[in-house]
Amino acid sequence: MTNNIWYCAVFSFVALCACVGPGEAVSTDASAETSATIVAPLVETTAVARASDERSDFQLTGKAQQGGYMQGIAPSGARSLSLDGASVSLDEKGRFFIAFDRDAGKRATLKAELSDGATVAHDIVIAPGQWRLEHINANYTGRASSAEYKRRRAGELAQIRAARAVNASSDGWLQDFIWPLKGRISGLFGAQRVYRGKPGSYHGGTDVVAPSGTPFVAPANGVVVLAADTAFTLEGRLLIVDHGMGLNSAFLHCSSLAVKEGDSVEQGQILGTVGATGRATGPHLHWGIKWNAARLDPLIVAGAMDKR
Repeated sequence: MTNNIWYCAVFSFVALCACVGPGEAVSTDASAETSATIVAPLVETTAVARASDERSDFQLTGKAQQGGYMQGIAPSGARSLSLDGASVSLDEKGRFFIAFDRDAGKRATLKAELSDGATVAHDIVIAPGQWRLEHINANYTGRASSAEYKRRRAGELAQIRAARAVNASSDGWLQDFIWPLKGRISGLFGAQRVYRGKPGSYHGGTDVVAPSGTPFVAPANGVVVLAADTAFTLEGRLLIVDHGMGLNSAFLHCSSLAVKEGDSVEQGQILGTVGATGRATGPHLHWGIKWNAARLDPLIVAGAMDKR
């Protein structure tokens, strides 16, 4: 009798396990203020159990909106990853970072190529942003004359492109970013600027007002890939920090720099001081963030500023 009870109990347990089927939990919201979280489908229980961390779909968290970003984990066995056909880096754990430019379209497709030759695709719906028109009382070419601007600008842009192509090894992209400086925000990401009646491109970062000489810090770990000793025509004294996986921060209009190219920096470390070099109407820090070619909104990356 005891053996029969034991047998029935085991049989019932096995039968219960065999009834577990695949499921999926998805939380999405098309609004610009809500994060989208995609959870991988549950793995079906079979006679030969799969590893508990095996994934058949993408796991994503973050904001799917213009100027926003998402972090994720690729399906198990992924050997390459792309977003709308452009290559996306994977770390050794299958983790990745993607972002959406201010002018990104309504949809994007993630595609993973698996080691067995199969592919897994996932469509992402991108919510629109809301952008402001700003009139700026400053010369379109900064403090440089038009002739000097044309002479110097190509070389400056080449330095910036080279710095952003470094792709340094850093874990900063995995961290929760902090604000490099706290104060009044005078310029919003995405706003289109008009310089004394001449339309310019949209504002690619966030401006924070502070007295000249005020220190600012690293928002996350990274490697310094550009530290301009000579002020650029528009950016002034420019600093770029690479956070890894194609993500980097640029700090413009600095009065001084406390780090040099090649330095590894840690979150919260002083990088330099606020200034008004380059095209600026007064002392402030312009913080711009890029992932590959996409520009991100610092208010999304670092969250609302706590001025305490």
